[in-house]
Amino acid sequence: MRTTALLLTLVATALSAQTARAPLPADIDPQSYSRLPLIPKDSLDAEGKRIFEVINGKEGNTPRLGPPNNTMYSLAAAEPYDELNQVLRNANVIGAQFFEISTLVPAREFNQQYEWTGHELGARRAGVDQKVIDVIKYDRPVTGLPEKEATAIEFGRAMLRGNRQVSPELFAKMVALFGRRGTMEITMVMGDYAMTAMVLNAVDQRLPPDRENLLPPLPR
Repeated sequence: MRTTALLLTLVATALSAQTARAPLPADIDPQSYSRLPLIPKDSLDAEGKRIFEVINGKEGNTPRLGPPNNTMYSLAAAEPYDELNQVLRNANVIGAQFFEISTLVPAREFNQQYEWTGHELGARRAGVDQKVIDVIKYDRPVTGLPEKEATAIEFGRAMLRGNRQVSPELFAKMVALFGRRGTMEITMVMGDYAMTAMVLNAVDQRLPPDRENLLPPLPR
């Protein structure tokens, strides 16, 4: 009995050690979980406070983690950056599922954990099939996926890999499936989230310890 109990304790300890988060690197702020400290609203001038409230809401003095805090280091750009994201999210013809698919492709291509984790959860809430999510997450071929999902993923990969060009055939297929407006919206969402991934990678944005990392690393 003692031997069994000891073995169980050792196994539990090993599993706990595997799942524990590594200490934050020295250049990561312990409140923002990035290389840039949080910008409190009361540290800003009147125009800065207005922009803060547009992006973060009127309540509270602390910005949201991730892009809302990091982009405020360039206040003049932060507001239109946030507005573009809101327009692409809320005034599109592609719908919530293809919006989320279009966020996941660049998050995977840039290996951006913070972005991926938030949007995998968003994709699930929007009803994206887990098989579609996993094709993007694990960089699998699109064989067997529905035509629209497979084409959107191939389109994003074409723009973000190799010579980053889209063939006439692939573009024509996108327009046939999504229309001209939908094709441009998918392009712009992917571009927006590629930019966001670059912002987050630049500041090495980490997830807070109460959130699970959902994106496995892939060799490139």
